[in-house]
Amino acid sequence: MSIRRLHKDQPVDFAFTTANKEWAEGQIAKYPEGRQASAVIPLLWRAQEQEGWLSRPAIETVGEMLDMAFIRVLEVATFYFMFQLQPVGAVAHVQVCGTTSCMICGAEDLISVCKDEIAPVAHQISADGQFSWEEVECLGACSNAPMVQIGKDFYEDLTEESFREILAAFARGEIPTPGPQNGRFAAEPVTGLSTLTEMVSDKHGQNASAERATVYGDTIKRIQGDEVPVLKPITRKTKA
Repeated sequence: MSIRRLHKDQPVDFAFTTANKEWAEGQIAKYPEGRQASAVIPLLWRAQEQEGWLSRPAIETVGEMLDMAFIRVLEVATFYFMFQLQPVGAVAHVQVCGTTSCMICGAEDLISVCKDEIAPVAHQISADGQFSWEEVECLGACSNAPMVQIGKDFYEDLTEESFREILAAFARGEIPTPGPQNGRFAAEPVTGLSTLTEMVSDKHGQNASAERATVYGDTIKRIQGDEVPVLKPITRKTKA
């Protein structure tokens, strides 16, 4: 496992948005007194969703909210590779799956596109500051290899050409349609559906995952906390 350290350039401070802070406090309230540390991953994730990456001030803010030693929060942030410890592109951070299925189906070609279009080295921000990329382990869409995750959505069944167009669309300020990029509905054979053919119709032009992603359109949106209502924490009734 590679050594992960905080980025050399750090912002002065960090603060959750008002809505994100309320959300975070709701997460903390789910746990009994003295067990607030159990909320460390959700809070770190929300901090990253808000800013795009985890800075030292963000990690320390989470530690203060959970009454945890900063080093304990840092241990979590450095252990899980889903946490970005360096700034990412202002528009999008691209994660290219490089595990076996994707590798044999063309992941190396997608990585070459990233090197050409974004930056020659992973985690390096593009010259215009808009994009960054990295190679990651299996993202769970093996039957639709090769694929990438951009923000919250999967783009599958990619070729060099379709991947370049997706990046170009993001650069133009557009949100490309996620899901399979070769005409497939989901993960059926490339020759077409042989069963459950009624699932594809005018009503269901996309599979449920891609359809919901299209409706929400929040692929690369920074989460400010006001997107969905803050749910009240669970209250436990005690016997009289």
